[in-house]
Amino acid sequence: MRILNVIPTYLPAVRYGGPAVSVHGLCRALADRGHDVHVFTTSVDGPNDLAVPLGVPIERDGIQVTYFRSQQMRRLYWSATLARALEQEIKHFAVVHAHSVFLYPTLVAARLARRMHVPYIISPRGMLVRNLIRRRNWLIKSAWIQLIEKRNLKHASAIHVTSEREREELESFAWTLPPVTVVPNGIDEVGPELQEEVSADVRALVSKQPLALFLGRISWEKGLDRLVRAFALTTRGTLAIVGPDERQMSSKLVELANELRIADRMELLPRAVGGADKELLYASARVFVLPSYSESFGNTVLEAMCRRVPVVVTPEVGARDAVQESGGGLIVPGEARALSGAITYLVENADEAAKIGQQGAKFVKHWYGWSSIAAEMEALYETVRQGAAADKSM
Repeated sequence: MRILNVIPTYLPAVRYGGPAVSVHGLCRALADRGHDVHVFTTSVDGPNDLAVPLGVPIERDGIQVTYFRSQQMRRLYWSATLARALEQEIKHFAVVHAHSVFLYPTLVAARLARRMHVPYIISPRGMLVRNLIRRRNWLIKSAWIQLIEKRNLKHASAIHVTSEREREELESFAWTLPPVTVVPNGIDEVGPELQEEVSADVRALVSKQPLALFLGRISWEKGLDRLVRAFALTTRGTLAIVGPDERQMSSKLVELANELRIADRMELLPRAVGGADKELLYASARVFVLPSYSESFGNTVLEAMCRRVPVVVTPEVGARDAVQESGGGLIVPGEARALSGAITYLVENADEAAKIGQQGAKFVKHWYGWSSIAAEMEALYETVRQGAAADKSM
């Protein structure tokens, strides 16, 4: 099957994480299954541009990736060359999969797919959440929904979400929608030990044991304020908060830690980590914590579980399903006493924590490998393709 994925940004994984990583994993696994997989994306890399050829396919792990420049309205990933390429090429694909909402690439891909009678799927990737919309650009996003997004969603052949949590959030809008299908993100197998040199700041951080780890973007929706408040109720160990700080939230967390008198027990590393640095952080953690206010999935939960690290998550985290089904961690409310109790339990009971970690790793490796996830997505694509063929024959 010839499949076109449209996504605003595609690599580098260390900067973007989340959708960029999961879409690449999915595309790679689909290519391994014999599909002809293409990606149309922009060259936007934060305030800069990727040093890649533009307008021509680049082979990445069996995937044909074509980058287009966004010169204006970069926050929307607007690209005239992307639109022209889609207009020329979209009719040659069996299915189009758009991985965003509120952004230009999905707008133009959905519009052209409808015009040319090509079935398309939209993955909101956690952005259709009422609380997120209220907190960030509410007026603009509300107008976008009414003028553009509701039409895109209504006329899609299917909507793809990564968790039951994301489905619940989407259905709360009470819109008229096509079938909504849950296919979770997958996880790469842990490779051989990396021979890279570990950064000095990471090596210093992991020496402070026992370690409770948060790894991800430092932003309000991750619930880091309630994590700091919860950790203040524990009696030992170090809280490590690691990840890119795109919204300058680190200073607020430091202020809160000082107010709660745990500044000496909290370590902030506000940068992206990968490779040997990331592996050492996971290997050194006694517990991994993701206390998000809103999280459509949570790839780092699977990353931790795959490495035998027991996890603590809040009910708002989409990957809670994997945690619950596997017994690989604890799901607790986001209030401070519940979170601190779960962290303390896993820190103080090493044997039980190791058992929980083993259960999580076994489950994730069996059910969340990319080959299994790609087979589920392949089935969705085939259903969509057959439905479109049936409509054309009528």
